[in-house]
Amino acid sequence: MIWTRRGRAVARLVAMGAGTLLLTATAMAGGGGVAAAAGNPYERGPAPTEATFTTAAGPFATAHYGLGLGLRGFGGGTVYYPTDTGQGTFGAVVISPGFTEPGLANDWFGPRLASQGFVVLIMDTSTLFDFPEPRGDQMLAALDYLTSTSAVKSRIDPQRLAVMGHSMGGGGALDASVKRPALQAAIPMEPYETGKTFYADKVPTLIIGAQNDSTAPVAQHAKPFYGQLSSTLDKAYLELAGAGHQATNSASTTVAKYTISWLKRFVDDDTRYDRFICAPAAPGGNISGYQNTCPLG
Repeated sequence: MIWTRRGRAVARLVAMGAGTLLLTATAMAGGGGVAAAAGNPYERGPAPTEATFTTAAGPFATAHYGLGLGLRGFGGGTVYYPTDTGQGTFGAVVISPGFTEPGLANDWFGPRLASQGFVVLIMDTSTLFDFPEPRGDQMLAALDYLTSTSAVKSRIDPQRLAVMGHSMGGGGALDASVKRPALQAAIPMEPYETGKTFYADKVPTLIIGAQNDSTAPVAQHAKPFYGQLSSTLDKAYLELAGAGHQATNSASTTVAKYTISWLKRFVDDDTRYDRFICAPAAPGGNISGYQNTCPLG
């Protein structure tokens, strides 16, 4: 039987009602009614293939609703979620934009990840000029909102949460991971952070860097951050060939492949995705470098 790195030994399959939610529904893909495998109560969706990552719409139909400014500890945003209520709860991920960026900069991740079986909050920060640590604090506040007072809280397993972020949002994802080691996964993308180290990070982390990033050069940011993470931690470093600082702000099959696989593996404990994370990715094509600590724990 598959359990998480934190030793969950009791399945929490929660029966969910249809519930009346005042939401803006947007159908994205046909039915996600694939029953979870008996050996892993957190598994959602069919077995993955390479085609899983090339399509913008996964097996789950999705809907979304917007958040205005409010006293939530972050600046608002848009929540995307699977409409399926027959498979129990889903994991959730909050995504922070970078310095001077609105959440809209990362919006392609919302429907893409939700259609794969996650509740996703594309977050706006309190101000466009927040630095990494406040962005990390806001991501944690956003996760607390999702699991405690949001309209979709009944759809979320509060023990299966993750953070992602671009640029200073990526630095914020690393900061959030150190502050909340119970997170199941973190994905900093072209991360920017200065004056901090992340040796204490205990969260499985995929760092995505861009080979030609002149704003957060990988030699000063992404690579050292990866090196600071413990060699006993589940971690990976993906470098996008010929790419600049905004690389992950646009839809990409390569980015989708690794982010979906990382979230599936560590938020859903889905070992069917191990082969995509652990397979050697020789430099060439869209990838200029890839490292990992497989085999996965």
